[in-house]
Amino acid sequence: MEPRRRVVLTGAGGQIGQAIVPLLPADWDVLCTDLEARKDGADAVVHLAAVPDPAASWERLLPANVVGAYQVAEAAANCGVRRLVLASSLHAVSAVPAQTQVRTDDAPRPANLYGATKAWAEALGAWVAATTATSVVALRIGYFAVRQTPPSWYARPWRPTASRSSWLTASPLTATAVRTSRTRCSN
Repeated sequence: MEPRRRVVLTGAGGQIGQAIVPLLPADWDVLCTDLEARKDGADAVVHLAAVPDPAASWERLLPANVVGAYQVAEAAANCGVRRLVLASSLHAVSAVPAQTQVRTDDAPRPANLYGATKAWAEALGAWVAATTATSVVALRIGYFAVRQTPPSWYARPWRPTASRSSWLTASPLTATAVRTSRTRCSN
């Protein structure tokens, strides 16, 4: 029998954290926390803690989205965490022209400071993956909602197809987080 996987989840009190915690595998030892938790002995860190507001000021974004992301990434690497999963956002590429398909290897192109902080988190992940044994996955989350189907206004014809295709609920996000934390790491 495989030993219990220890997973640290930052941002567990936020909208996404509250939605996915009940869906995580029962055989995981999940430490739900804010940014201050110790990462020692963790197999994976799933970093969701952030100010999720595209209109937020620099003063609101700096502590959690910039400094907090750095502290979590550095702590995960220093503690030898096997996998770091970083919550990014489609806002990291929100300034890409509407007629251009965004690919996973495209450089960030944020249209607001929030997107810039998510691009920063992705860069931190690249730094950790390149300089340590910690494997990193950055999930660019689009529109997240707890409900399983988008509200009726969401599918209106004027809404771009790209926006409709980025709808994400708790179940697929949890499944992705579980898969990325279990996947064999290789740098």
